[in-house]
Amino acid sequence: MTAVTSGASPRAGGSATRSPAVPPSPPARRTWHRPALAALLLATAVLYLWGLGASGWANAFYSAAAQAGSQSWKALFFGSSDAANAITVDKTPAALWVMGLSARLFGVNAWSVLVPQALMGVASVWLLFATVRRTSGPTAGLVAGLVLALTPAAALMFRFNNPDALLVLLLVAGAYCVVRALEKASPRWLALAGVAVGFGFLAKMLQAFLVLPAFALAYVVAAPVSPPKRLLHLLAALAATVVAAGWYLVVVALWPAADRPFIGGSQTNSLWELVFGYNGFGRLTGDEVGSVGGGAGRGWGSTGLTRLFGGEMAGGIAWLLPAALLALGAGLWFTRRAPRTDRSRAALLLWGGWLLVTALVFSYMGGIIHPYYTVVLAPAVGALVGTAAVQLWRLRANPAASGLLSGGIALTAVTAYLLLPGSSWQPWLAPTVLVGGLLAAVALFFAAHLTRWAASLVAALGLVVLLSGTGAYTLATAATTHSGAIPSAGPSSGFGGLFGGPGGRGGPGSLLSTTMPGAQLTALLREDTSHYTWTAATVLSNSAAGYQLASGAPVMAVGGFNGTDPYPTLEQFQQYVDSGAIHYFLGEGMTMPGTSGSDAAQRIAEWVASHYQASTVDGVTVYDLTATS
Repeated sequence: MTAVTSGASPRAGGSATRSPAVPPSPPARRTWHRPALAALLLATAVLYLWGLGASGWANAFYSAAAQAGSQSWKALFFGSSDAANAITVDKTPAALWVMGLSARLFGVNAWSVLVPQALMGVASVWLLFATVRRTSGPTAGLVAGLVLALTPAAALMFRFNNPDALLVLLLVAGAYCVVRALEKASPRWLALAGVAVGFGFLAKMLQAFLVLPAFALAYVVAAPVSPPKRLLHLLAALAATVVAAGWYLVVVALWPAADRPFIGGSQTNSLWELVFGYNGFGRLTGDEVGSVGGGAGRGWGSTGLTRLFGGEMAGGIAWLLPAALLALGAGLWFTRRAPRTDRSRAALLLWGGWLLVTALVFSYMGGIIHPYYTVVLAPAVGALVGTAAVQLWRLRANPAASGLLSGGIALTAVTAYLLLPGSSWQPWLAPTVLVGGLLAAVALFFAAHLTRWAASLVAALGLVVLLSGTGAYTLATAATTHSGAIPSAGPSSGFGGLFGGPGGRGGPGSLLSTTMPGAQLTALLREDTSHYTWTAATVLSNSAAGYQLASGAPVMAVGGFNGTDPYPTLEQFQQYVDSGAIHYFLGEGMTMPGTSGSDAAQRIAEWVASHYQASTVDGVTVYDLTATS
């Protein structure tokens, strides 16, 4: 890779030792990338929006919270599961702010909840293009954006209403700001990167901070300013991150607990506990109080370097992971003698650090982890592959560069061949990709000796092979409806992975999925809703979500998502019943499989069953709490 890339301009601190710049393109060709970018964004929008409503409420847990936010500003601010503000979801609420505002503007329906996710996907592709273009040129930016758009985990999350879509958008925005900061050692742009990551924290807590080491490394190595100023700029950016992330924590901590909902996912009604416990360090150690996954190391698959290549994780992200790692190594080798401020190498440090830190954490974390988390790796994979592919192509006259380019294509083809047989879906695809990839690899090795037209044809073939496996699986993901708490990329037939691993879809009972009530029960829940604070209460948030979305009235999620939160206590629930705040109790409750957390939900269910007459409506046990005890 060259020390100076297309699109780079001389900057302070590095111009004296620069290699000769690549000659500029003729004026008529300088804007060729604009229609190509427009086509990419249009195709991405079609991919992420087409048939979007088929998934219905998708993750009803978050859809119900968006509905609540459309009815109550307090519920919107705190991320409450219901408009009466009993308990919050078990995440910070930034993603719910987007969905709740959309529902306020366009009504509560599947499209108003899901379209913002798709648009965030299109925006992420555009921002990734803009970021990579500044260091490696428009062709690399287009390839990077195309890889992101055609990553199965991305197609899954940008067509679903989990917080990951907003997280990815904000982290890519942060990377763009870091690249801008590197150009002139701008503390303002670096601080904006901190703000973007801080708001990413408000989408998915500490996971957003996994990119910070990479951002800091790139700036401290390559910023064209003295070391003391680099350190000062980083400290200011860190302060911006803390402020952008911490203001919400402070507001919630200072808000009177009696005047806000209980913090779901915590055992002490504390957002700090949720951030650093259940959703924080507990995810690393497996010590998550209230989790139903079975404790440290159990229930979430084996840890290790092969985790991302096993089970459903492989189907979501593994297709280009080996190529991205090869690209990182090749890029660092070819820029080893570049000036300190070389932005091409700085970009490799940024995206490579993002990929390595996040992948290692995902590989070894002992607590709750789901396959769709890997979507956050997709921008780094796309940036590394796009940057290396274009730069190695420019250096194809160098045998080492052509060998690495050829090897990357062959490696990707072999990876796809090994991944695809784990599924019965499209059995012809694996051998086709393998044969086509090996032929393209051989042709690319000799591309420097071909005519310009023939070389362009070989490059196009290489790109097609590079994206064929991941692209086919992405199309299958977009064509499949997804619902519940743990969606999976790929076709409905499932995925085995390179090294095997858990491959189930869905989960136990109503803990991870939502069943919409029948017409008779829905009509019952809609009766006299103005007379009650909650039209009903039931154990588990996903159970409550279905009843709430169908009735349009608040339903209390007793025990929160896992049924192990200590809200409400039996005494509090009895007070609500005595005051006439709750009309019905639905279901029998359930014995939770967790080894920690509160048993208040089960005690409430047992108290209701022993004090009120049960009836059955549409197959659901119903207790009228306004009847004589």
